[in-house]
Amino acid sequence: MYKRIMVPVDLVHADKLAPALDTAANLAKLYKIPVTYVGVTASTPGPLGHNPGEYEEKLKHFSEDQGTSHGIETDCITVVSHDPAVDLDDKLIDTAHKTGSNLIVMATHIPNVADHFWPSNGGRLATHTDASVFLVRPS
Repeated sequence: MYKRIMVPVDLVHADKLAPALDTAANLAKLYKIPVTYVGVTASTPGPLGHNPGEYEEKLKHFSEDQGTSHGIETDCITVVSHDPAVDLDDKLIDTAHKTGSNLIVMATHIPNVADHFWPSNGGRLATHTDASVFLVRPS
């Protein structure tokens, strides 16, 4: 049914991703498929590194830790963007296509009034990829 799960992660908020990460790991075990963690970062210094290479090392360790703790096959992709706030959806859509991911599991937020004016990241991925999108609310 599914052949690869893509999980967009914001390492700055990794502590809030547990429900989505656990869901992705459980689905990976069920379908015996790999999980690709995707992080989008700027080329400029940020809280997770002075450059994309430092960010990539952190994402790699995160991916390896997820694989070890859940007993699943994992890999990761770092996507560099000039402006992640603007490019995020397009970068994730491109990455879903490039990886052949047909299931995207991602954390979401509690809906609010702004969601009536600006579509969610998950909604955009669902309408611009062939993948199924599983949105996981924080607990």
